[in-house]
Amino acid sequence: MDQGRDRNRDRDRDQGRDKEFAEKLIKLNRVAKVVKGGRRFSFSALVVVGDKKGRVGYGYGKANDVAEAIRKGVEKAKRRIITVPVKNTTLPHEVTGVFKSARVLIKPAAPGTGIIAGGPVRAVMEVGGINDVLSKSLGSQNAVNIVKAVFQGFDSLMVAPEIARNRGKSLKEFWG
Repeated sequence: MDQGRDRNRDRDRDQGRDKEFAEKLIKLNRVAKVVKGGRRFSFSALVVVGDKKGRVGYGYGKANDVAEAIRKGVEKAKRRIITVPVKNTTLPHEVTGVFKSARVLIKPAAPGTGIIAGGPVRAVMEVGGINDVLSKSLGSQNAVNIVKAVFQGFDSLMVAPEIARNRGKSLKEFWG
């Protein structure tokens, strides 16, 4: 088998620490600060965590060490967890998330379709437990902005029982 293939795609980081959440590293960036003695390098890490049952969060950590940057990102992601309404391994309806110039179109798909999405969106869906979804990333290719657009889309998802309750109707009256 080819060990080096798809090395960056599936960076699951649940090595015995906290089995409650699956962690996925989306982007690791080395940045340099030019000082009097030369360049000072530090790292930034964009991480998503989820329980594969509809709870997902993202975090952005920065540190002088790779492991420390990832750890900080995971901590921030765990503090920023939201619950996504999952309906039979997919989303309840189509949604478009927008953050700055990044737009992400997310559509529910039939069971067995799989995750049809690119890099950052795929990672968020995998750790969130959303297994059947179609997605298209429009505009910006910045991974941080794409992830924020996905979460903005998740925030705008509507849940049928909640809407029926807000309207003062039963779920059966709501669907007709």
